[in-house]
Amino acid sequence: MTFTNISTDDAVKEFKKLSVDDQLAFLWYVYEGMGSSITPAAPGAASDDIASGLFKQVKEKSHEEQLQIQRDIAGKKDTQISREYGSLSENTKLLFWYLLAQGMEKETIIPMPEDYQIAEAGNSLLTAVKGMEYQEQITFLRNCVIEMGASAAPGSSI
Repeated sequence: MTFTNISTDDAVKEFKKLSVDDQLAFLWYVYEGMGSSITPAAPGAASDDIASGLFKQVKEKSHEEQLQIQRDIAGKKDTQISREYGSLSENTKLLFWYLLAQGMEKETIIPMPEDYQIAEAGNSLLTAVKGMEYQEQITFLRNCVIEMGASAAPGSSI
């Protein structure tokens, strides 16, 4: 399956069809491929302290627990951290994933297995996203991570 001139909405739909692990790999490959050109979306619009606080919670866990937390968030599992993530603003969610990718690069967050093979649909989508304009890429990434995480619990508990 090859995607050419794909809209950001269609690209997000294709992203959501990927397995949870392929979604996590895809986010890593986008970060790795775009490198320093990806900055947290709209600097100043994201809540750095909040994203950093959630990142620190993940960083303090074992690598296995870190991976499970990421899977829980991507899979919308109802856990404490996933609910905390779910309550973040759009740009703060994007910043959180950016911090995770930086942590993976430094290996304070479980790194991407060198032998991981993403599904062909993920590779095709990655190629399509690389062909998008920069702002489209950011919109795509933001829209991918917006719906991740569980809904915040009613009342005062998260």
